[in-house]
Amino acid sequence: MSDQQPSPRSVTDRLRDALAAARASAARRPVPWIAGGLVTLLVLGSGGAVAVAAVTMPEPAGSASPAARATASSTPSATTAAPTPTPTPTGRAVPDDVAGPSALRTCTISSAASASGLGAFEGYVMNAKTGEVLFSRNGDKTAQTGSVMKTLTTATALAVLGGDHRIPTTVTKESGGAIALVGHGDATLSAGGATVYPGAPTLGQLAQQVKAKLGNTPVTTIVTDDTYWDDADAWDPTWPVSERTIGYQPNVTALMVDGDRANPGAATSPRSTDPVGRAGSLFRTALANAGVAGAANAQIVKRATTSTDTIASVSSQPVSTLIGQMIPNSDNTLAEMLARVSSKESGSNGSAASLTSVYQAALRSYGVDPSGIVIKDGSGESASNAVSPNFVAHLMVQVAAGAKGLGTLANALPVSGQSGTLASRFTGANAVARGKVHAKTGWIDSANTLGGYIDAADGSRLTFAFYAIGSSRAAALPALDAVTAATYSCGSRLTGS
Repeated sequence: MSDQQPSPRSVTDRLRDALAAARASAARRPVPWIAGGLVTLLVLGSGGAVAVAAVTMPEPAGSASPAARATASSTPSATTAAPTPTPTPTGRAVPDDVAGPSALRTCTISSAASASGLGAFEGYVMNAKTGEVLFSRNGDKTAQTGSVMKTLTTATALAVLGGDHRIPTTVTKESGGAIALVGHGDATLSAGGATVYPGAPTLGQLAQQVKAKLGNTPVTTIVTDDTYWDDADAWDPTWPVSERTIGYQPNVTALMVDGDRANPGAATSPRSTDPVGRAGSLFRTALANAGVAGAANAQIVKRATTSTDTIASVSSQPVSTLIGQMIPNSDNTLAEMLARVSSKESGSNGSAASLTSVYQAALRSYGVDPSGIVIKDGSGESASNAVSPNFVAHLMVQVAAGAKGLGTLANALPVSGQSGTLASRFTGANAVARGKVHAKTGWIDSANTLGGYIDAADGSRLTFAFYAIGSSRAAALPALDAVTAATYSCGSRLTGS
């Protein structure tokens, strides 16, 4: 009958024969079989009684565990065995590329970030490629930036003006022997001697054009017009007056010459209380030297011009060149000029009060979120500025990538131990990061700061901002260098807060 079972003796004989055949096959073709062994199924009789024998083979990676195999082999044989069904695909999506292993984040800078020289420390570090936040200590807290603000000013100017924009200074002809010198924010306009802005336009160039237009017609009045923006807020009340008297910052007017420096060839030089009047006097001298009739005795009057008849014009170097002069030397004058001109050219009024909204609108164009930042000036001099390290680090991702013209800023950033305001820093144990940190420095009485990007020891690129709030400069600078060098050494393995 179909369900009749063979005798025990015949089953044993058949099983022995099957095992022998399997071993012989394995000897001829030693290929690993699934689940670590060769399985022979011997179907006995029409009832299909199953006997299982295995020939052990080398176990491939990913095969079933010995315990699983033991469990399977110990299952009692069924009287009637059904074929094992083929698994049906479930439709689950399988990624085309499986992500590779990421570096274990086991490196800490907590000791360096706790140095007393950092004062009330705020810091933020992220992986520029992945966007992963590697470190944050008070990183979302807004605070004064010092001259790290100049990176925001640069980004705003590039977004609003573009790198090729040039800032004009013009001369118009009025009636009755009057001409007007009209400023549009170019603080690099030079008297023509030594200057910290090589390649700047000069008053002499304007004077020669005036002479060519007027011939022998005498000039009786020189009007100085700085009404491109209102000079009522030329000096921010939060700036120490010593910034002007020592020579770091002028009154921010739309008309000045050589940044209103007493010594045009010195970056730090005392500034006056009347940059517009000084510009008028220097222009009168240039006109006289160019042979313009009556100029030497011309009266100087400060007001808006009444004419649109332009008889002379010069322009600044391109904004990209001005950025290259501003960032490495941390020039406050150029920063304030670019901030106010950006305000005017964006359709605002050029006031200090307009800067927060102007910056926010411009910075959004880079795909970062500037909500909550407060901008009091373009240079970072004010302790009332408020920008978080988080925001600076995110902006620096775009800077490091050279997005939307920001390569101009990336190329201008000081380099640790090599250029700009970082040339003399990163010494001793911190010299390990020399040449690897591209960052803007910041220094005001209440804060020392550093923000930029790092080409880390493991080949990763990190962006960061570190603020040392309330610490002395002497203590803060080596502490900032140390925490930055530690970040360089950790690279993408950095972790902690």
